[in-house]
Amino acid sequence: MGGQLSYEKAGVSISGGDEWVETIKSLLKKRPKDPNALGGIGGFAGLYRIGGGQCIAACCDGVGTKLELAKATGIYRGLGQDLVAMNVNDLVTGGARPLFFLDYAACGKLDAAILSEIIEGVLDACDESLCTLLGGETAEMPGVYDSSGFDLAGFAVGIVDEDKIIDGRSIKAGDIIAGLTSSGIHSNGYSLVRKALGSDGLNVDLNSVPEGWDEKIAAEVMKPTKLYVKSAIAAVNTGKIHGMAHITGGGMYGNIIRIIPKGLDIGIDFDSWDRPGIFKLIQRAGIEEEEMRRVFNLGIGYVFIIDPKDLDELTGALAKVGESPVVIGEVKKCVSRV
Repeated sequence: MGGQLSYEKAGVSISGGDEWVETIKSLLKKRPKDPNALGGIGGFAGLYRIGGGQCIAACCDGVGTKLELAKATGIYRGLGQDLVAMNVNDLVTGGARPLFFLDYAACGKLDAAILSEIIEGVLDACDESLCTLLGGETAEMPGVYDSSGFDLAGFAVGIVDEDKIIDGRSIKAGDIIAGLTSSGIHSNGYSLVRKALGSDGLNVDLNSVPEGWDEKIAAEVMKPTKLYVKSAIAAVNTGKIHGMAHITGGGMYGNIIRIIPKGLDIGIDFDSWDRPGIFKLIQRAGIEEEEMRRVFNLGIGYVFIIDPKDLDELTGALAKVGESPVVIGEVKKCVSRV
């Protein structure tokens, strides 16, 4: 089955998404720019000056088609953490501290039991991320969704001192990339995951336990996205961080390169950490290694870019919140990327 499956064939185009971002940028260029809006479209979070030397940071995201596997497995609670994590993990990459979160749930028919589980997960994740669930919206939309269909989106807002924004501009050749492990697939690439594990791929029994595993496939694919807020704050407080990236859709290279200054590139050693078994299982469905790297986090969910001499200090700070970074790559000069 080598090379038969890809994200594009599963119905999702990463290049198409990139082109859409460029379309939005071109539309914005035609309008006057608000002088208080910092940065531009395409970053992990937007920044807006509010006076007093401070900026608010904001972003929005959703859970994606992991929802379909939740329905197949009956595992819903973790979706609440997925929803919060996909937002706050983006928010903190610029050095912001989360303040509050809002959720939006749309469904064909309101199922209070399922939505209660999800909101409990949202509340727990907000507590862990040091922010408040400020409000939200639940919309019943029969005719748009079938009776079991639903979608989840979220919105996170934080605050950061303007002179402490981490935007990658201090990144230089020779810096190292230190990563934190993921909890698994997180909440990206599930259109491909469903193809790989379903009838178009391996056709696995989600309730089976593969040899060498400690739990069912269902539990593994539904593990909630890891929350990195406390780790990011601990790292930022060292004053040594040059850049941070949340590894989501687009994989390791596609996300880290977003914060790398022009004239520089990155090198990633994909053998420098242990790849979780769930990714090895998915790849058996006939997904090329390059495609795996382009779509999934492969076991590293968040990265810091620092000077090599500051690694020990970063390691010490992260140890206090129960994390241990692994060096997975470096920043290098690149004459072709100007």
